[in-house]
Amino acid sequence: MKTALITGANKSIGFETARQLAAQGYFIYLGSRSLENGNEAVAQLKAEGLTNVEALQIDIADEASIRTAREELGKRTDSLDVLINNAGISGPMPQSTTATDRAAIRQVFDTNFFGTINVTQTFLDLLRKSDEPRIVNVTSGLGSLEMQTNPASKFYAVKSAAYGPSKTALNAYTVVLAYELRDTPFKVNVVDPGYTATDFNQHSGPGTVEDAAKIIAKYATVGADGPTGKFFSNDAEGEGDEMPW
Repeated sequence: MKTALITGANKSIGFETARQLAAQGYFIYLGSRSLENGNEAVAQLKAEGLTNVEALQIDIADEASIRTAREELGKRTDSLDVLINNAGISGPMPQSTTATDRAAIRQVFDTNFFGTINVTQTFLDLLRKSDEPRIVNVTSGLGSLEMQTNPASKFYAVKSAAYGPSKTALNAYTVVLAYELRDTPFKVNVVDPGYTATDFNQHSGPGTVEDAAKIIAKYATVGADGPTGKFFSNDAEGEGDEMPW
């Protein structure tokens, strides 16, 4: 049975992704900052008949928590097939580039960018033991510089000093990571689930968590001939899922 670790998976898109991958036969390590919340999420999935899931406490903004999570996961499995870096924060809104406190911007980057890098590097040894390792970094359309600079884009008027730039940085890191791992079995992509109705945005988005999780699961399970180093989105314009950087 293939294994997957999903951070921030106790609710919303992360939880639905855990549900969909568990239904596909993956054993899910459901990452949650609060172990209590993680166990509650696991109990809900098990009540639905999805018994191949366990909670793993991990706060991606806390280096000690990440190290502890790696040690704990190492007791449960010798390898990891899929890492979905889903956990993230938006930071206080609105985010004026001239007025947002630098500490608030730093906090968003510490989670969305540096936290994701830390998780990736820490669990990379387990991923290397998989025959078909997959990494999906969950991003946002607000991280697309093309969409942010094109007046015709639906994202053009939505600007943020911290959240969008943190995802742009994550996108750039993913490109470099995919390139570095290009001659290995790894497939590494960024996926934007689209503007989805969740607690993250006070349920203002038009998309559903089911559709959001579907595109994440799609690129977490690509085959050996699948893409790597690409940006995919439910909000992509034109044919296909690919989003401009």
